[in-house]
Amino acid sequence: MRVNFNRVAAVATALAVWASAATGAVATHTYSKWMASSIMSRHQGIMTGAGSSSEALQSGFTQKAFTALVAQYPNATDVQQYIETSVAAAAPFLSNATYDAMAYPMDRLSNGNALLTLPSANSTASNRAAAKALHQSIMLNHRNIDGGLWYFTYPQWSYLDGMYSLAPFWTLYSTNAVSRSSNSTAELDDMLFQLDLIWQHTYNSSTGLLVHGYDASLTAVWANPITGASPHVWGRSLGWYAMALVDTLELLPSSPCKYKQDVLNKFQTLMPAIIDAVDQQTGGWWQILDEPGKEGNYIESSGSAMFAYALLKGVRLGYLAGGLASNASEVATRAQGYLTDTFVVKETNGTLSYNGTVSVCSLNSTASYEYYVGQPIQYNSVLGSAAYVLASLEVEKLSA
Repeated sequence: MRVNFNRVAAVATALAVWASAATGAVATHTYSKWMASSIMSRHQGIMTGAGSSSEALQSGFTQKAFTALVAQYPNATDVQQYIETSVAAAAPFLSNATYDAMAYPMDRLSNGNALLTLPSANSTASNRAAAKALHQSIMLNHRNIDGGLWYFTYPQWSYLDGMYSLAPFWTLYSTNAVSRSSNSTAELDDMLFQLDLIWQHTYNSSTGLLVHGYDASLTAVWANPITGASPHVWGRSLGWYAMALVDTLELLPSSPCKYKQDVLNKFQTLMPAIIDAVDQQTGGWWQILDEPGKEGNYIESSGSAMFAYALLKGVRLGYLAGGLASNASEVATRAQGYLTDTFVVKETNGTLSYNGTVSVCSLNSTASYEYYVGQPIQYNSVLGSAAYVLASLEVEKLSA
């Protein structure tokens, strides 16, 4: 598919003007719009097939962040058009998932929510085909000996990362009126099973946090000999899981059901541990959460934004209450302010850049502390800037 980048650039320019004029106080209240317009000006989140294996995730994560922005600011028609452009670009690649389910990591599923919810989705054959292919790709995805979905091509390995893309899409697909099938209950059962299984293998009772992933075969150089768990808590992987929980809770039926209660229990167990892991000096979260302050460790911008988003959304939707809610709001709001002051860069051309986001970290490595803190830092990674959009939207809701 050929993407019309001239149109994309025009949309981005129009949005930049809109973002600057929207409130007269962009610097205080509309960083979400400003960052979104900047992402668009860089043509990010548009699949070309020439990117890395994380290209599908960049596309889907951008769509999710922008969908949240449009829900909050309905007059952002140019953002809506950009979502549609992103979906149209991704659909041909994702439709091949029925033939090679492992062509992209499980992150490919992050594109599924927009495929199902765009106003044009139910009438666009390519969108329907792509959504169906993503659904079928879960069926074709390799599973480890416990039944856990492989994150990618690495045998028997499951990552926290994949849950962000799997759980909300599996939930939405099984409850969406157009896509719902006779297997809807089985699909929700599998969604919950995957969240449960990776929790059981990666949860550390001493910290209350989850490590990056596990090897069900117990043969990886890093695998715990009993649980298969990897040794460290990587901030962004835990951020993906935290967002998976809160986004799935929002999609599940409001009436009491076993799925919602189980996911809620996980969320309410995990969030206090994430609050406890925040760096008291800066208000952000470490690249490796289980080694705070260790030489070489640093505050990382994508995971920090994800935690801020998950906490604030959990408070807003009533999943965190009482003193915990108050504490969560305070910690998360401070974190978003720290991210703005430290990692947001105002460029001379009027756009915003985003710094401090670590490159993709894989368990196809030693998974050692030195490995995680030694990975390159990226400038303008959409995995960081889109997370910042989500965190900023939640903060903006507080001052609306």
